[in-house]
Amino acid sequence: MRELADIFKALGDETRLQIMALLVQHGELCVCDIESVIGATQSKTSRHLRYLLHAGLVADRREGVWVHYRLAGDADGRIGTIRRTLKKLLTPELTDKLNARFTKQCCVNGVCKPASVRAREHAST
Repeated sequence: MRELADIFKALGDETRLQIMALLVQHGELCVCDIESVIGATQSKTSRHLRYLLHAGLVADRREGVWVHYRLAGDADGRIGTIRRTLKKLLTPELTDKLNARFTKQCCVNGVCKPASVRAREHAST
């Protein structure tokens, strides 16, 4: 019961729901991309992501100095059920503005790329 309560506490914050919406829609994202889209500081964004991580809703991966987050696995368990429910609930009407900010902040010439990829491409030019 405690695990389920922790999951719902994690989802009980609008900023964390925005983060989950971004991950549901766009898959794995760098912390700095999430930060710029939701308009929060790096420390505040990281704190929200840690909350989601400890609740088991997201997983992380390091790539040099970059930290990327994605939805956690568990396709058949509680997390999978919650992920499928979020996909149904986070309708375009609720996420249009968020996705417009994502496109503006994280896409180049119509192609969305994580900040780490954009930085590598910029450094090689």
